[in-house]
Amino acid sequence: MFDTALKRKAFSSTLLTWYVGHKRDLPWRHTKDPYKIWTSEVMLQQTTVATVIGYYQRWLKRFPTMKSLAQADIRDVLKAWQGLGYYNRARNFHRAAQIVIDQFGGELPQEPDGLRALPGFGPYTVGAVLSIAFNKPVTIVDANVRRVFQRILAVQNPEASFDKDLYKLLESVISRRSPGDFNQGLMELGALICRSKEPSCNVCPVKEFCSAYKKGIQELIPVPKQLKTENIRAVVGIIKEKNKILIQKRPSEGLLADLWEFPGGKVESRDKDLKEALKREILEETGANCSIGRYLGKVNHAYTQFRVELNVFEANVLKDFTPGKNMRWVTGKDLKNKYPMPSGSAKIVKKILKSDH
Repeated sequence: MFDTALKRKAFSSTLLTWYVGHKRDLPWRHTKDPYKIWTSEVMLQQTTVATVIGYYQRWLKRFPTMKSLAQADIRDVLKAWQGLGYYNRARNFHRAAQIVIDQFGGELPQEPDGLRALPGFGPYTVGAVLSIAFNKPVTIVDANVRRVFQRILAVQNPEASFDKDLYKLLESVISRRSPGDFNQGLMELGALICRSKEPSCNVCPVKEFCSAYKKGIQELIPVPKQLKTENIRAVVGIIKEKNKILIQKRPSEGLLADLWEFPGGKVESRDKDLKEALKREILEETGANCSIGRYLGKVNHAYTQFRVELNVFEANVLKDFTPGKNMRWVTGKDLKNKYPMPSGSAKIVKKILKSDH
């Protein structure tokens, strides 16, 4: 398929011509600032372009420079990230910015080894930042690029070594003149034309290079993965004291680390009903004996590997209660503006604030 230099050059040239004429007008494509490009690439990992645009613009208003990000409190960073999910991206971004400011004079390293040493810089982010911000011929492989080449090579069930072999192939094809545009072109092709479902092969600029298209099997590649998702039923308590609500911080390790949430948890088989489950969870988590009040409604939210149904109740502490070090009494305004929360809890905040008006 790419067995001659002429074919490799033809593929690269065709892709670049198409990209220049068809690329989407996205805010991070109007800058060569390495920090801003880095910001976009961190956000775009496992998140749609449509979602990222607003977050990207708000982020740069809040943290316009790498120094401003490095100096920010992690709580403010996570709050600005709230809703994007995969919060380790934000924590790694924050820590890496601090390292770059402290150890590299605020300038991102321009070699792969230097970037790989920073938190959050895997092969994809290294290649994206080096090629787009610094015009280095470093290849990338993401879901879009992988799908494009599975079809080009007609590989339905790739072996474990597929990505390693793909990197080698891309190194022989990537444009040395415009590596950033080449990498973005491949990703754009996968996003707009060579989609996972219903690819638009009739307008694909590189269909003459595509074995799957020639064999008529492009719709069968890649074979869809069957994801197992767990359905979880949970209870949440809105414990009020005057005009304040009790929240607690999650552990600094593990799922949704360092985020804030309302007391509550998973309904167990031993629980007689939802109110009993909530009373038990609040006691276990906070040490407080509570009476459970009226039902405020249900919030559903889907995470990557599970779906959760959050049943929300009012709750009242029966005796004097002193919050632990990872708990806070906060106002509704603070809930909205200061404390980063998982998306499911953020939906509850909207529900609470709406009902209070």
